Amino acid sequence: MVAYVIRRILWAGVLVVAMTFVTFVILFKIPNDPARFLVPNQNPTEHQLEVAREQLGVDDPFFVQYGRFLWRAVHLDLGYSYSAAGLRDTVRVTSELRRAIPVTLSLLVGGAVIWLSVAIPLGLISAVYAGSLLDRALLFFVLLGISAHPIVIGLFLRQTLGYKLGLAPVEGYCAPFGHDSCGVPGWAHHMLLPWITLSVLFAALYSRMIRVHAINELHEGYVRTARAKGSPESRVLARHVLRNSLLPILAMLGMDIGLVFGSAVFVEQVFGLAGLGNLALGASRGLVGFDLPVIAGVILVVSLFVVLFNLIVDLTVGVVDPRVRAY
Repeated sequence: MVAYVIRRILWAGVLVVAMTFVTFVILFKIPNDPARFLVPNQNPTEHQLEVAREQLGVDDPFFVQYGRFLWRAVHLDLGYSYSAAGLRDTVRVTSELRRAIPVTLSLLVGGAVIWLSVAIPLGLISAVYAGSLLDRALLFFVLLGISAHPIVIGLFLRQTLGYKLGLAPVEGYCAPFGHDSCGVPGWAHHMLLPWITLSVLFAALYSRMIRVHAINELHEGYVRTARAKGSPESRVLARHVLRNSLLPILAMLGMDIGLVFGSAVFVEQVFGLAGLGNLALGASRGLVGFDLPVIAGVILVVSLFVVLFNLIVDLTVGVVDPRVRAY
C-alpha cells in the first residue's frame, strides 16, 4: 500500500508541473506580444510596450520566464491583474482567487451531496425494479436531465421557485462563516437553486450508471448466496450490491470533476455567483482584453483541484479494492 501511495503522489506532482508548463506556454508564449494586453491603449507607443515587457519579464530567456512563473506559483504569487487602467495596478490575482474559490467550492460540494443523495437510491430502485413502469418513469427523468442545459434548468428554477414562489433567493452569495456571513442556514438558502441546477444533470447520469452496475451485481453468485442464507433484502442491497457498485462510480467521479467545473460556469452566470467561472469570463472580456494573470490563476486552481481530487479517488479505490494497487 505504501508503494502505491508513493507512486500516485509522485504522478500527481508530475501532472501539476506539466499543467503549469502548459498554462504558461499557452497564455504567455503563444500570444505574439503579451505586453499589448497590459497596455490599455489600442495603439501603444514602442516605449509603452518596452516598459510593459520589462514589467512582465518577457524579454528574458524562455526557461528563465517559466522558472520565475513556477517559483511565484509555488509561493502563491500569481502577479497582478491587468484590469486597472495602468501599470501601477495593485489588484493581486491571489486576492481575487481567495474571494472566488469559496463560492465555487460551495457550489460544487453542495451540488455533489444533492446529486449523490438522489442518484444512489434512484439507481438502486431502478435496478431492483428493472423493466417496470417505475423504472421507465425514472428513465424519463434521466433523459430529461441529460438533455437539458444547465442554463435552461437554472432559468426555469429561477423563474418558478425563485420569482413566482419565492422559495429561495435568485442571485447573490453569502458566506456561512465570517464577520459578514449570514449563517449556515442563510448560506444554504442562497445556494439552494444553484445546487439543484448543478445536480440535475449529474443525478441523472449517476443514477443510470448505478442502475447498470447494480443490475450486474444482483445476478452475481454471492448475492444469491446471501439471499439463500436468509439475509434481509435491505442488507443484501447495502452490504453487497451497493458497495460493489460504488467502485466504478468513484472512478467516474474522478473523470467528471473537470466537467463539473465546466457546468459550474453556467450556473454561476445564471445566479450571479462571483466564483471562479465568473472570474475567468470577466477576465476574458474585460476592458484590456485577456487578463492573462487572472486567467492563468483560474486555470491553475481548477487544474490543481482536479489533480488532488483524482489523487484522493485513486487512494480511496486502492483502500477499498486491493487489486488496483498492483497497477
